[in-house]
Amino acid sequence: MKVATFNINGIKARIHALPDWLKSADPDVVVLQEIKSVDEAFPRELFEDLGYVVETHGQKSFNGVAILSKLPLEDVTRELPGDDEDEQARWIEATVMGEVPVRVCGLYLPNGNPAPGPKYDYKLGWMARLKTRAEALLAAEEPALMAGDYNIIPQDEDAARPEAWQKDALAMPSSRAAFRDILNLGFTEAFRSRVQGPGHYSFWDYQAGAWQRNDGIRIDHFLLTPECADLLRDCQIDAAVRGGEKPSDHVPVWVELAA
Repeated sequence: MKVATFNINGIKARIHALPDWLKSADPDVVVLQEIKSVDEAFPRELFEDLGYVVETHGQKSFNGVAILSKLPLEDVTRELPGDDEDEQARWIEATVMGEVPVRVCGLYLPNGNPAPGPKYDYKLGWMARLKTRAEALLAAEEPALMAGDYNIIPQDEDAARPEAWQKDALAMPSSRAAFRDILNLGFTEAFRSRVQGPGHYSFWDYQAGAWQRNDGIRIDHFLLTPECADLLRDCQIDAAVRGGEKPSDHVPVWVELAA
């Protein structure tokens, strides 16, 4: 089972680039972030024609997440538990019914800037709720993963210019500590379990020739429960997608599971 995460930065803007990538990469499951569309306006027929089941949790103009799957989905749920007043569409999960069922959680973690401030408080509060959900996934003792745009630069080696991010919400000590708290519950960070060292990024800003200079950061991650980590065969970043026509500022990251 090939599972990918991709922040597409607007489904309307990526209406050609996303299907082209799906045809070439052929993932079984994709979690999308920043679809920037209400559910009714999402072009589901385009992806259904490619063989995908489509589930969305949309929001007008902002945020929005989705799951595309060539395999059956069961128990689809939306919204991260813990705050009934949170109206931001940042979480969707479902069980993918492959040879081994896998609980797939797609997330778009808050950016948090400017920090300090209310947006940063919201980010840390959201991460506390994420930790609670992560604990429940571990307690189930079943294959599960949490994938998406975490808006976290875990370590300095995950940025081409770490000094430029020291006061940014993506790399502040409290952000990194909250990420480690979740990881240290017993999750495997899939990419770093397969690839070590600097120079590996999943996001390049549109400004100042960041892509051309490889001035990137790695903020799109897969966290796997132990039962899911046992199934892990590979994890890679499709960095070349960033050089395509009308690209997102993020690129796909994917895992291959023996499931």
